[in-house]
Amino acid sequence: MNTLTTNNLWMMLCTALVFLMHLGFTFLEIGLTRQKNTMNILFKNIFIITTGLLLYCLVGFSFMYPGFSKDALGIIGFAGWGLQAPLADGVLDLSYNENYTYWTDFLFQGMFAATAATIVSGAVAERMKLEPFILFTILYVGCIYPIAGSWKWGDGFLNRLETPFYDFAGSTLVHSVGGWAALVAVWLLGPRIGKFKNGKSMAIPGHNLPMATAGVLLLWFGWFGFNGGSVLSADPSKTSLTLVTTSLAAASGGLVAFLITTFRYKYYDLPMFLNGILGGLVAITAGADVMSPSEAIAIGAVAGGLIVMAVLLIDSLQLDDPVGAIAVHLICGVWGTLAVGIVGDLASWKQFTSQLLGVASYALVCIVSSFAILKLLKIVIGLRVSEKEEREGLDKNEHGINAYPEFRLND
Repeated sequence: MNTLTTNNLWMMLCTALVFLMHLGFTFLEIGLTRQKNTMNILFKNIFIITTGLLLYCLVGFSFMYPGFSKDALGIIGFAGWGLQAPLADGVLDLSYNENYTYWTDFLFQGMFAATAATIVSGAVAERMKLEPFILFTILYVGCIYPIAGSWKWGDGFLNRLETPFYDFAGSTLVHSVGGWAALVAVWLLGPRIGKFKNGKSMAIPGHNLPMATAGVLLLWFGWFGFNGGSVLSADPSKTSLTLVTTSLAAASGGLVAFLITTFRYKYYDLPMFLNGILGGLVAITAGADVMSPSEAIAIGAVAGGLIVMAVLLIDSLQLDDPVGAIAVHLICGVWGTLAVGIVGDLASWKQFTSQLLGVASYALVCIVSSFAILKLLKIVIGLRVSEKEEREGLDKNEHGINAYPEFRLND
């Protein structure tokens, strides 16, 4: 096989692995929430991937890769509606670049786009109405995510800094973009009924921890495509290093979260162990290709500790995040992005400054845009289901059927 065929085959395989991550997110969210809301979570995740791909085809891809001219500010651009087949002298040009075709590039990037809304889905589980979530997904995935993504991956202003902002596979561009929106949504929605009593956080156990565990393992498996595909070629040295650093960060993140919670609470906390793994994966994603194995272990270990502290902080602020999405995707996404300027091949004060500027830029656009969208929806149609609907479950009231009709539903 020639180089283009080999690289393109690797990219298509990675695309399939990233697609599988949506099943992992679905399993994780279902497992960490109550069975009376299972159908609702299934519906939202199917909606996200179908609508996300269509939106990315119609507008997202053109917003994210607008072809900024050299004199443009590099903040917003638009290349036109829909996918435009690349032509050379009127003939379809499949040599989009030396590594993969135009179509493969679109599909790989499209899988990333839907992930941002999936992060929000888990954070708002069990009390957000379906209609505002659908409208938010359309606006956030269709416009905000790709415009913000263009600032780095589309050769926008963050990529044109004297020391360019660096985010290899999306600790900030994907994970914290979803995480900032999740934080705003959780704040506007308020906690689930019974989550806080007299200022104290009360446990609301998920109904299926085996499914949650399967979801995390599927996500780890899919991350080989998420990070491995971000090499944008089948280069053996780069892809193998990336997969090693990805796995080591995941392992150390999970282990540190497990050890801290065991020492603190004197029992073995599986959900925290699982989120520690995910925190390590999110953190290494920004610099998986520029870290040594030992540096990846350190980044994952810090992420594991941050998960535990972030969950405690979020509870103390009386913010209710059923699946830990804010701790995993926002806190660890920010940490992993900043870590690129602290350790690894690119570490320097100038790089750290660029990383900090990038984090601040994405925080600003995501907080402002998600607040504007959600606040408007709250005023016009409301965000939250009624108390009666929440107690009975969203499956019954929003979908008219339970995911487990043969079982008795408990709170």
